[in-house]
Formats: sequence, C-alpha cells, structure tokens
Amino acid sequence: MSYDRRPTLTTTAGAPAPTNDTARTAGPRGPVLLEDYQLLEKLAHQNRERIPERTVHAKGWGLQGTFTVTHDITRYTRAGLFSRVGNSCDVLSRWSTVAGELGAADAERDVRGFSLKFYTEEGNWDMVGNNTPIFFVRDPYKFPDFIHTQKRHPKTNMRSPEAMFDFWAGQPESVHQVTILMSDRGIPKNPAHMHGYGSHTFSMWNAQGERHWVKFHFRSQQPIENYTNEEAKKLIGETRESFQEDLWNMIQDGKHPKWTMYIQVMKEGEEHRYPFNPFDLTKVWSHKDYPLIEVGELEMHTVPENYFQMVENAAFSPSNVVPGIGYSPDKMLQARVFSYADAHRYRLGTHYEALPANAPKSGVQHYHKDGQMRFFRNDSGNPNAYYEPNQYEDAPVADPSVNEPPLRIDADAYRHKQEITEDDFVQPRALYKEVLNDEERERLHQNMAGAMDPCSDAVKERWYAVLERVHPDYAAGVRRACESAPALPVTPDTPTKVAQ
Repeated sequence: MSYDRRPTLTTTAGAPAPTNDTARTAGPRGPVLLEDYQLLEKLAHQNRERIPERTVHAKGWGLQGTFTVTHDITRYTRAGLFSRVGNSCDVLSRWSTVAGELGAADAERDVRGFSLKFYTEEGNWDMVGNNTPIFFVRDPYKFPDFIHTQKRHPKTNMRSPEAMFDFWAGQPESVHQVTILMSDRGIPKNPAHMHGYGSHTFSMWNAQGERHWVKFHFRSQQPIENYTNEEAKKLIGETRESFQEDLWNMIQDGKHPKWTMYIQVMKEGEEHRYPFNPFDLTKVWSHKDYPLIEVGELEMHTVPENYFQMVENAAFSPSNVVPGIGYSPDKMLQARVFSYADAHRYRLGTHYEALPANAPKSGVQHYHKDGQMRFFRNDSGNPNAYYEPNQYEDAPVADPSVNEPPLRIDADAYRHKQEITEDDFVQPRALYKEVLNDEERERLHQNMAGAMDPCSDAVKERWYAVLERVHPDYAAGVRRACESAPALPVTPDTPTKVAQ
C-alpha cells in the first residue's frame, strides 16, 4: 500500500503525527518518557469518551428523515412549518426505553420514548413523547419517585418489582398506563411498528390569536407488531441490539419507515365542559368527541453517519416550540419544560443546543455569553453588540409579532390535588373490556402476574384492590395467574422480598 496517497494523521493541534503505534521510551526496554505528549493525549481522550447517560431513556435508537405537510391546518396554527401543503423540513428521531441503562436489551418490556426534532424555518420544534398516549402519573411531584422505582434498589442494586407495584398501588391513576405496559403493546417489535404520541395536551394558536388545545399522534404506516414474553426472552438471548439491527436493515434495504401525523383539536373554553380534566396526562381524549385530523407524513430514511454525534448528543425538550405551538395547564408538561432542558445542560454542557444534532438550521441570534466549550462566535456579527438594548442596526431585537396570545387560567395559586375518583378507572375499564379480546386479556393477566411474582403478599393485595376498581374480572384474572405461577427459585440474583 502506498502511504503517500493517504491523508496524514495529525495531532489535535494539526501537526503531522510521526507514529500511532510506538511509545517513546528511554532505551528499548526503558520507561515511557513524559515528553511523549501525543501518547498522553490519546489516553486522556479515551478516558473522556463517555458522557453521563440519560437518567431516563438512556438506551435509544435514531434515524434522520423528512416531514411533509399534506393537509391544511392553518386555521389552528400560524407555525411556518404548517403554512402550506407540501412544505417540509428535516427531522431527527430518537426512540428509547424508559427504565433500562445504556447497555440494556432492546426487547425488554417497557414504555418506549418517541421523540422528534423538526428543523423548521422558524427554529426547532421538539415533539417529545412516548409510544403510549398517556403516562403513569399526572403530578410532577411524583415523577422522580416513579423513576426511582424503575431503577435499581439502593441496597441490592437490582430491579425491584416490590417498589414498582407498591408505588403504582399508591398512585391508582397509574393503572391505565400499567395495563398498556403489561398488554401485548409492552414489547414492540421495533420502533417502526409502534405509534407515537405527544401524550400531553399542547396548544396551537393561529394568525388571529385564537388558541386551540391539541394532542399529537403519529400513526405507524407499518403494521403494529409486538413480541410476547417468550419471544422476547428468546430474542434477547440471541441479541441485545434487535431494535438497532432492525432499523439498520430497513434503511439498508430501502424500506423507509413512515408515520402519518394527526392532531386532535379542542376549542379553548371547552375544557371546562369536558367530563374530566383534559390536561390530565393519565387520560386520553375520545376520538368520537375529537376525531383525528390528518396533518402530514413522516419518513425516516437515513442512518446518522455518527451515532454519538447525532443520537447520543441529541437533546429533545418540550421547551423547544415555534410561534404557533404552545403549552397548556398540563402540570406534567409544565415541569418537563424546565427539567428536560436542565438535564441536557448537566449532561452535555451549557451550549448543548449548538451541537450539530441540536443546532437549528434556521440559524440563531442571541446574547448568551461565554461558558465552557464556547466553540462558536461570541456575538451576532457585531462584537460591540453583546448586550441589549443597544444602538446598533445590525444587532438582533425581539419580534413582538410572534408574541403568544394569553394563556387564560382562571384560578388562584394553590396545591390543587386531583383526588382519585371513578373517572380514573373508566378508561382502563374500557381498554380491558372493550378493546382487548379474550386472548389478549389472558396474556395481560399472565404478563402482570409474572412481573408481580417477586412482590410481597401485602403489595399484591394492594394492587388487586386497584384492579378490582377497574373490573372484578381483571383482579380475578391476575390473582388466578399469580396463584398458578410456579414459585421462582431463590438465588442471589432473584429480586426477593427483602428489597421492600
């Protein structure tokens, strides 16, 4: 091989590197010399290759693609992306598991994150959702507690079913999401074969300043396919990277996964007349009351050239909205607006939104200064304009025309605790009795019984009581499955009842 035709390896400072395989030593057997700085540099870089993994949604898979508007929704939003049929933008996706660490198996039973970054002409819009239309809790005070139950026990360092079901029994509104998690939908075949949801209630506002409450839906154009516990167990024994392998092979074969975007729309003011709180994250809106309105098509067609750069460094946050898309009184959403961006500042650094995965393609103009890793200009083109207001014609100023209309909230500041009522069991009851068939219900019973098996009798009884409020058949079915399940052998790896 002729080396003179290949690019020259350089140091990080750009100087040609004389070697990449032999340390400089004092004699053929002598110790390494401290002056071999490039060796030290190489080792130091290796020590810093990893960054903190996400506290939640650590294991993920991503693709790049395109979103195209197919239907006019300008009556609901003034967002430039939706200004005309045929408009399009680039999109970065990331799908993930909630509980698993970075090395967890892809095919574990878990909720899946479903996040999309739309690089629009007015900046980035992040749709940060899940593959379920609801969530376990509706108050942000309980989110850290819930995540603690999904992670490892502080003493055993193992997952604790005792903690999970104890928490869920104490938060009965979680039964809706737990039912979905323990159903066939708990282990999707891969991200292409599942739906995506914004889950929260968001808002849109149009050019006339009129606000509507909205729910975002991304319906897979591929069949919805899932694994049973037995199929997933066998698959994990063969590969822990099944989702990544499936997505890679789809793109290599030219089978680009697609989703159709829809919205549900509620007029501002109707929320007071709806039978339940439409901002409650544990509940769905009826499609009969608020039918799906088609918006556009999402096609994911490209594997990022560098996974770490574009997927691990991707920072999705519901705080990233564009004019025409806004928030709602959804308490969980309000908390996520802060907590997601703050998590990225901790994990990636002060200027995380300047990284290639997160940088808006529309450009940025702001007055944020300095800080670690300030690798771009410290001004907006004029070095004198580092504050605002200022006298300079070329310095950026705010645009009052994109000011959001007022969010009308008729309430006093108070800790309004939403008590558990019959409303919390209506939708899971309908899911159990009207959506699932007999075979699906029996698999639900078995899946839940398997997950509950290590739990103490006290926690089991508390959870049976929650299921009883959904439907007596539900509680009876899970109890029967628990009592007929063979006892697990107690080994050092068994998540036993001592972790209570």
